[in-house]
Amino acid sequence: MQPANRRCFAFFHLSMPDDPLIFVEVALSREIPSSIQGLLSEEREILSPDKATTATFYSISNCQTGLRGVSFGNFLIKQVAEDLAHEIPDLKTFVTLSPVPGLMRWVKSEAEKDAEGRAAQALSLTETEGWHLDEDLTTKASPLLKGLAAEYFLTAKRSDGQPLDPVARFHLGNGAMLRQINWLGDVSPKGISQSAGIMVNYLYDLGDV
Repeated sequence: MQPANRRCFAFFHLSMPDDPLIFVEVALSREIPSSIQGLLSEEREILSPDKATTATFYSISNCQTGLRGVSFGNFLIKQVAEDLAHEIPDLKTFVTLSPVPGLMRWVKSEAEKDAEGRAAQALSLTETEGWHLDEDLTTKASPLLKGLAAEYFLTAKRSDGQPLDPVARFHLGNGAMLRQINWLGDVSPKGISQSAGIMVNYLYDLGDV
């Protein structure tokens, strides 16, 4: 693939040789990325793969509706990490750049419980369209929403004790750990709507997983 610091890996089955079961896109860099727009920017630095120290899984897609729920992604990420570590010995860090699809839905439910609490304050700051472009609003909203995001990951659980957030449930269930919370990591309309722009990095420590 082009440029040289990008990779795409997929699982195939002999009965469907031209149609992948699942694929993952990987970016090679020197640091852990915090923004999907920065990662995909046409003006980004094109790094030689032999200088990369970090592999970021930034998009993983199931291609077959009938196989939804089958954990191919777990095996694919771990296999890709092993293959890349073998190909590029200087790669030491394997992370994702992941969305937080359930965050604002949870924030709204918390605001309904306490009209004066942090969640309600955060909602009041982010209800105006384009709020993320207003420096005053983002300065006020940032500590509130990052704190709420941390609380969401730590305390928001399903009835079975699993994380409420589906992406967290997938990666933490694979043995990854939450590495960092990124403010305004996705400023697309979908990212702003789902998570107030927050994205996170999950770390895959090959020695642990």
